[in-house]
Amino acid sequence: MRPEVATKLAALPVDERRLLRPLVDTSRTFYLIAGTMGLIVLWGITAYVLQVVYGLGRTGLNRPEYWGIYIIDFVFFIGISHAGTLISAILRVSKAEWRRAITRSAEFITVLVLGFGAIQPIIDLGRPDRLLNVIFNAQFRSPLLWDVMSIGLYMTASTIYLYIPMIPDLAIIRDAGIKAPRFYRFLAAGYRDTPQQRATLERIIGVLAIVVIPIAVSVHTIIGWIFAMTLRPMWHSTIFGPYFVMGAIYSGIAAILIAMVILRRVYRLEEYFKPIHFDYMGRLLLLFSLLWFYFTFAEYLTAFYGGEPSEMRTFWAKLSGPFAVPFWAMVLGCFVIPLSLMCRGSTRTPKGTLIAGIAVVIGMWLERFNIVVPTSVNPRWDMESVAHYFPSWVELSIMAATFAGFVLVYMVATKFFPIVSIWEIKEGKEQSVREVADRVAGYLPSEPSLEAAD
Repeated sequence: MRPEVATKLAALPVDERRLLRPLVDTSRTFYLIAGTMGLIVLWGITAYVLQVVYGLGRTGLNRPEYWGIYIIDFVFFIGISHAGTLISAILRVSKAEWRRAITRSAEFITVLVLGFGAIQPIIDLGRPDRLLNVIFNAQFRSPLLWDVMSIGLYMTASTIYLYIPMIPDLAIIRDAGIKAPRFYRFLAAGYRDTPQQRATLERIIGVLAIVVIPIAVSVHTIIGWIFAMTLRPMWHSTIFGPYFVMGAIYSGIAAILIAMVILRRVYRLEEYFKPIHFDYMGRLLLLFSLLWFYFTFAEYLTAFYGGEPSEMRTFWAKLSGPFAVPFWAMVLGCFVIPLSLMCRGSTRTPKGTLIAGIAVVIGMWLERFNIVVPTSVNPRWDMESVAHYFPSWVELSIMAATFAGFVLVYMVATKFFPIVSIWEIKEGKEQSVREVADRVAGYLPSEPSLEAAD
């Protein structure tokens, strides 16, 4: 850190100094991890170039398995994107005061991971120029077109929802002059934090919080419909819409918890990501682990009770056949581990929620695998030979590059934008304690006056 920057930073209030330090103070470990992620991304790009040049024959995709790792990652990343927009919006609308420290980090996950999810179908096409067929030969009866439209709208709304609440913090960085004055002067858009500007800002945020909720719900509902509107075993089900939305929120909560633990440790944000935050988020994770079990049980029970031959081939392939290991690993990661850890207050700690969050993220990826692959290799018609699918090194390299790319971009974002909302923390200290006291007083019966008692 340059001496003049250190002097400017020292002159700021405590919260601003703590939360802006990561923007100007970078360790060697940061560069080492960023460089490693960059190398993985370059390796993945090399693998993708080979796939474009030589075709999808370089992958493990085959007949009838036309969808594999790429579509699994697509559904997975779009699900993770619900971490910020939907969860943050719900917490804002419900006026949960403990949200203030976590909304910014969650909203960044949404915007950044959404882009990595959206490119997966393009990679799966083999020829990226075919993407234009969705526009030039649009079929409004196709759920694929609905998906393109909903993701585009979701990306736009999420980006606006991330940027608007960040404007006051961008103005703080601009006025402090600690980094790239022209860049932050442009992004701050002339904001001066006058009472009128603050009222307008909060009104816009309130409207956006309500608007983005149905948009976020529609995105993963439509992704569920892409499967459900296909006449394939264990896909053609009305439960897929709400099932996918629930799963998206579940994996999003887990992603937030992982990010919170890492940011807390790396940037020393213990004063902002407190044990109470992990306790509350752990309770949400516990709730959604139960919901996940309910939806999963309902899906498999109805398939088993129906007993349709093509359905049962897929059913037993998951429970006791070649896909038994990923299926039961999914149950372990999505239900057993989070339930056992989050049902006790003693393990709803940063360490406990980190373990549960990692288990859920892995389990939810396996859930998408168990949805896509077993059904694809067990179509309704009888195959002359048993179909198999195993991803090639090209697919695995591109998947690793996608994960590494997200980590890299998220790391870089923390060096340009405060990962905790400064103005919301300040507002919470100055106003929210009084507002919460007044709101609670409004819930309770008032004390009777002496005259009324007589």
